[in-house]
Amino acid sequence: MSFAEATAAVCAPGTMFEIVETEVRGTPMRVFAGTPPSIRALFELAALRGDADYLVYEEERWTVSDVLKQAGQIGDVLVNQLGVSKGDRVSIAMRNYPEWISSFVAITSVGAVAVPLNAWWQTEELAFGLENSGSVVCLIDSERLTRLGTAADELDCQLLAVRPEGTLPAGVQALNDLIVDGATMPDVEIDPDDNISILYTSGTTGQPKGAVSTHRAMLSALMAFAGRAAVGGLTEPPSEDQTKASASPAFILAVPLFHVTGLVPVMLGTFVSGARLVMMYKWNPERALELIERERVTNFVGVPTMSFDLIESPDFETRDTSSLVSVGGGGAPMPPDLVKRIDSKFDNGRPGLGYGMTETNAYGPQNSGDDFVTHPDSTGRALPIIEMRVTGPEGNVLPTGEMGEIWFKGPNMISGYWNRPEATAEAIVDGWLRTGDLGRIDEDGFVYVMDRAKDMVLRGGENVYCAEVEAAIYEHDAVYEAAVYGLPHERLGEEVGATIMVKPGATLTVEELQEHIRSRTAAFKVPTQVQIVTEQLPRNASGKILKRSIRDALLDES
Repeated sequence: MSFAEATAAVCAPGTMFEIVETEVRGTPMRVFAGTPPSIRALFELAALRGDADYLVYEEERWTVSDVLKQAGQIGDVLVNQLGVSKGDRVSIAMRNYPEWISSFVAITSVGAVAVPLNAWWQTEELAFGLENSGSVVCLIDSERLTRLGTAADELDCQLLAVRPEGTLPAGVQALNDLIVDGATMPDVEIDPDDNISILYTSGTTGQPKGAVSTHRAMLSALMAFAGRAAVGGLTEPPSEDQTKASASPAFILAVPLFHVTGLVPVMLGTFVSGARLVMMYKWNPERALELIERERVTNFVGVPTMSFDLIESPDFETRDTSSLVSVGGGGAPMPPDLVKRIDSKFDNGRPGLGYGMTETNAYGPQNSGDDFVTHPDSTGRALPIIEMRVTGPEGNVLPTGEMGEIWFKGPNMISGYWNRPEATAEAIVDGWLRTGDLGRIDEDGFVYVMDRAKDMVLRGGENVYCAEVEAAIYEHDAVYEAAVYGLPHERLGEEVGATIMVKPGATLTVEELQEHIRSRTAAFKVPTQVQIVTEQLPRNASGKILKRSIRDALLDES
């Protein structure tokens, strides 16, 4: 089937993914008619899996019943012992532990608002998140508890220690000490448009913003991911080998749960699909390959640098990765050369990429398989619950194929930023979300994201898209990873800079790199300031390369 035919079949009237029009927060939108009324309904449906294997964490194995039983006990603690009410904010400050998942299930099932805090945050940032969100309770692990330290004394927030180590500070209670054996989830009525979560953005400029989602928004994204997978199954039916490999679907969780990718399409997606979830303690490509082989993982989701790490690992050729049917993720553009390498290196794994944001609950256009191989510079197409347009500087809609800012509208979008009305008004215009990304949409609906508007380099009046230059750099055999950015220039305004990590044992000169890029792009796009290093470039908790940190460090040295 063509994409249009498959979409029409999957979203036809009477199907699970039937699309209807309704009003969401005063704005007409397309929604799935079968969207569950709340996340609680999704977990109740997952409970039918009972004692099926669900979660693998280090040497621990949890069934669906194990997770939901603990979630019910935590829900009881929150409501019946700590007095948490519907709409109260409850934070989660811990690394990827099984209790992270059961805590999220509990918080959202009793109508409270889950606030996942960045596990990389330090004292002031953790205190900011708790205070800004107005969290009344925080489920926190030992490492985050130590970091928070005496800052907790200034907060009106009950701390519950998860997997505590040593003596707890005064006022902090161990979660297990409060759990009542046999306790179950309290009953709470939840409306589709009640708030479900506050996810803090990375805060590259100023304080992080808390993106507020509703139950409808998060569930719409989950339905859209499932529907888009169904479309993919019709446009590109799996081969016999892929069918055998995916007989028992399993996702590996290689990104943090506090990140929208780890939370929505991966973790919550397994409650929809029935897949097993293999959790990593922290990202390590050798450990990932070991788990993929041992647990017969079928789906790898991470940022593109993680897929690159797998292929470049010295263990890659000796590990069995034949169970993988999908290798991809999102969070950053995937260089076309990496698309080709994934397709050729994995026996059954096909490349995939999704274009989503915290503000869209991770859902957006997706590209995979043959479409991705033939359109390696595109992030693909989306189901029609999302409306997309490309706009000019004044918000005017541009014709098909023209470059501008990408705007989205759909039921999966956030309702706004927590206590930030100005930021909300700037980002959401008449129900349309301004992504801040520059790109275009072709006549077949393929979306091409060129760069973040703020990351684009304006060199002497010419636009240089960093992702395009990075794609050219990655085609060089000696390059492991790359970051392209703008540097101030007295005459041109900005010049193009690049920091390159070479592969172990490889050599590369600045002149060789510049000539390589010059043969693939216009001369004005060739970086004039180049750093070649042998250590890995700095990344944030979700694996994205921190361009701003690299750029600022370079400017400090000059």
